[in-house]
Amino acid sequence: MTFTFRPLDPLRDAELLHRWVTHPKAAYWMMRDARLEDVERAYMEIAADEHQQALLGLQDGVPVFLMEYYDPRYRELVGLYEPLPGDVGMHFLTPATETPVHGFTRAVITAVMARLFEDPAVARVVVEPDVSNTAVHALNEAVGFVPEREIQKPEKMALLSFCTREQFLHATAVSV
Repeated sequence: MTFTFRPLDPLRDAELLHRWVTHPKAAYWMMRDARLEDVERAYMEIAADEHQQALLGLQDGVPVFLMEYYDPRYRELVGLYEPLPGDVGMHFLTPATETPVHGFTRAVITAVMARLFEDPAVARVVVEPDVSNTAVHALNEAVGFVPEREIQKPEKMALLSFCTREQFLHATAVSV
């Protein structure tokens, strides 16, 4: 599977994102009760923030997943661990579908990681999924993440995990 990326447009993409983030499958995204305006506002804040960015992953020009990345020195993990130079935080969301494609989500996380490691300044990716999200823990492990410890975030108990460029390359045999 081949994906391309484009910056998310908070207004143009709000309806699509609203469908994705309010679906029961997206429960861990914690926006189930969000109104359209809430989604627009949340992504306008991200777009205006120099320390985080949201991208849409496209397949044949059609949006098929959401990717967010952030500087953990300023967002999400401030005070919860000691960031190293080259750390970048990441979230991704694959929307619910009536016709699941085997291997799709693994292809998505692989593409997301490859995209992050295209930047030579990125040395390590950090994630903090909900401790009960076992499906994403398995995906993370498949692309090289190693869990470090559980941390208490304001909105959840999270599993802090890290993946270096070398761990990713070893786990996926993808060249970046």
